[in-house]
Amino acid sequence: MNISAQTLTTRQLSLCACAALEAQGDQERLDTAIRQALDSGVTINELKEAFSQLYAYTGFPRSLNALGTLQRVLADRHAAGITDNEGKAFTRPALWDNAEQALRQGTDVQTRLSGKPFDYIFCPQNDYYLKSHLFGDIFAGDQLTAADRELVTLSALSALKGVAPQLAAHKAGAVNMGNSQEQVDELCRWLSDNGLSQSDSAADANAGAWPKGQPNTGYAQYFIGNSHVAPVKPANLTDSDTSVASYVNVTFEPGCRNNWHIHHGAHQVLICVAGRGWYQEWGKEPIALEPGMIIDIPAEVKHWHGAQRDSWFQHLTNHVAIGGDVSNEWLEPVTDEVYGSLK
Repeated sequence: MNISAQTLTTRQLSLCACAALEAQGDQERLDTAIRQALDSGVTINELKEAFSQLYAYTGFPRSLNALGTLQRVLADRHAAGITDNEGKAFTRPALWDNAEQALRQGTDVQTRLSGKPFDYIFCPQNDYYLKSHLFGDIFAGDQLTAADRELVTLSALSALKGVAPQLAAHKAGAVNMGNSQEQVDELCRWLSDNGLSQSDSAADANAGAWPKGQPNTGYAQYFIGNSHVAPVKPANLTDSDTSVASYVNVTFEPGCRNNWHIHHGAHQVLICVAGRGWYQEWGKEPIALEPGMIIDIPAEVKHWHGAQRDSWFQHLTNHVAIGGDVSNEWLEPVTDEVYGSLK
């Protein structure tokens, strides 16, 4: 895992990686991430606090499993003679014994995080749980700062599918609780680049089993925006088996598209697997692409494909030779005028 950033510290990123993997329930990767976090200055009690808090967002099973993994890692490191930093000792918050104080303080925290008062009138039970328990009891812990606590929450929500409204709220909440907008944006990019984001909120196309891969530097000159590539090979074949055409998973960031181009001597097959995109042949209307759609592009046809403006997009691609020399002819970019007119 690449632990580097411009404004976030190694400690913060390590803590966020643990939060995302807790949400995904990936205990094997979490084991490694916890070790890296401890080596990066995250304390034992900070990890305990993070995993405990996340039960409110990811459920008790994920929280307890993560705490169990932490306990096993600590035992293993202790046996190896490694002494980890316990951090600030846990102190039982006084408001745990005062329901009125918990409700009052939780309401204040929720208002700060949301940027305005929020009352969930539709369901009074949940309104009380949010104010008194989540933002009262849980947020009263002093193991994490308010800013770090929101980075933990944001990382966990980014790792889950189907939570777009909550993710959007906590992106704003992370800023309200003391992080800069640059730090929040950086964290979201970092989670995506390290395969820790599974959001289906048009923030990331790495939302399933398909790898994002590495930056597509070899063909960057033929793209507007950033793309990534990841070779995909059938699991039952060895590296030496060349009898089956190889596939590549291409990931386009929002707004990214390749230039107009032509495949000579082969037709190209696109299998859309995540996000939303566009495909257009010269002189024809564009086709909006969604997961499950397949596009078979004839040889010698001028075309382009890429992501929609507000969504990442992934497709598998391979080329099927039809005889003669096989090559790509890269042509002019898809102009902002053409791209911007797509609805």
